[in-house]
Amino acid sequence: MPEAPLTDPHAVTSLEALEALYGPPNHNSVIKVRRDLDAPSAAFIAGSPFCILSTRNADGRVHGTPRGDGPGFVQVASPTELLLPDRRGNNRLDALRDIVSDPNVALLFLVPGSGETLRVGGKAVISTDPALRARLAHQGKEPATVLRVMVEEVFFQCARALLRSKLWGETRRPASLPTAGELLESATGGAVDGKVYDAEAPGRLTGSLY
Repeated sequence: MPEAPLTDPHAVTSLEALEALYGPPNHNSVIKVRRDLDAPSAAFIAGSPFCILSTRNADGRVHGTPRGDGPGFVQVASPTELLLPDRRGNNRLDALRDIVSDPNVALLFLVPGSGETLRVGGKAVISTDPALRARLAHQGKEPATVLRVMVEEVFFQCARALLRSKLWGETRRPASLPTAGELLESATGGAVDGKVYDAEAPGRLTGSLY
């Protein structure tokens, strides 16, 4: 039996009302979006041991499922394709069932110690390609399937949420990980000076957490 819709007399129900409430987006947050993976975003993924895979089924229900392994377990096959091994789990297959009916997916990559995260959107195919399964084998065990994600949108998310949550505690950011400024400078083709952005970021972020 379907659930009754939530009613709230103060609900925001139009884009116009939403935009009036929040105001225009920060300019850099608009121009940082790419349609493919550049070198800094690929390096971020290579340093990530964990991501959240978001999917939607034919009825519109959404699922967010964790995926994790050693850093770089999600491989960058090309600037427009990611390979995500489906490691052993409980066989609920929520995400995979969703992808069969709706290929649209979103990935959120996290790196311990990094305030920034990387968001990737695209379309996924569930592959049983023997070569891909062998390529992504770990400890002598091949994944049952490999998700081939065709990248359509890439951008990094600023550090405010992780700064507020203190999620990483004293964990230090990996020195090899590209900075927010490096990600932004590459994504904008040099329109934003990455060094300046990084130098100003601590004060800007801590001064606008709330």
